[in-house]
Formats: sequence, structure tokens, C-alpha cells
Amino acid sequence: MKAVDRGNPRGKRDYAILLLIVRLGLRASDIRNLRMSSLDWNRKKITIIQTKNKKTLELPILDDIGWALIDYLKNGRPRTRATTVFVKQKPPYGEFKDTNGMQYILWEYMRLAGLEIPKNEHCGLHSLRSTLARTMLESGAPLPIISEVLGHESIHTTGIYLKINIDALRKCAIDPDEVFHCES
Repeated sequence: MKAVDRGNPRGKRDYAILLLIVRLGLRASDIRNLRMSSLDWNRKKITIIQTKNKKTLELPILDDIGWALIDYLKNGRPRTRATTVFVKQKPPYGEFKDTNGMQYILWEYMRLAGLEIPKNEHCGLHSLRSTLARTMLESGAPLPIISEVLGHESIHTTGIYLKINIDALRKCAIDPDEVFHCES
């Protein structure tokens, strides 16, 4: 995130996009389709119909995300008739046609940050959703909450994202002797 130059319109857009993935776990397709009408500033909520499963998802506009969106909308978004929040920075200004453009955003900032893009490993925007899930788990968030934030229909899907941390599970393990030999 530090590699993003927020002093120019493109950087303002890219920073807001990356924050929505890193902090809220939104899919690139949902960010691409995010409409101005999805932002409820009074309630500090983002409400979308997820592209993947057509379910409604409501998430908070966290302070850092709110300020990044405001900065982009006021100081970085080109004038356009597009109803999507995020638009291309080069004419003709309009919606992203697919999520490939967003994928290149991540790769560019990884390169600028000096991070190597693995050749034989998937390293894309979707991998940031896994990072968010693991971070939430490590901070003590319950699995159903993580699943809800990611917009999963099943906690089993969330388990795949988490690649369950064995050390964290050991900390949660209960000693059967403690349970069966406790004094009443």
C-alpha cells in the first residue's frame, strides 16, 4: 500500500480499490461493478449484489476506506457519465470492461514495492481475500463472521481461503483430561 502514489488521480483510484480488497475482501468483479448508489454515506455502509452469487452483501465504510473514496471521488475521478465508482483514467473515461485491468494494478504496485511476483503460483487480487481471512482469524474473529465478510454462502468455502493455521488450532485445543477430571 505504501508503494501507491496517492498524489495523482490514478494513485487515488488504485489506493481506494486496493483498500476495498485488503480491508473488506471485495472481489474484483464487485469493485468493477460498484455503483455510486451502493455507497450510503449516512449509514457508512456499502451495499452490493455480489456478481458471483447474486446475494446482497452489506459492509461498513471503514474510516480509511471512506477517506480514500472521498479523495478519489473529489480529486481523482475523471468527469464521466459512468455510474460505476471506479473508471479508467485514460480517455474514453468509462467502466472497466473486465477485472484484468485491476489485476495489473496489483502487479504494478508489487513491483514498485520490490516484491517478486511468483511465476508458478497464483498471486492476484483474489489472494488478498485469503490474506484478509487469515488476518481476521488470527485476530480472533469467528469463522461465521469471516465467511459473512467475504460473502461466502458456506463456511466450508471460507476454510479453503484460510488454509487453516495448525498452530492457531493447537491453541484452541481442549485437553480431554481437564474436561473429564475437573472438580465440580
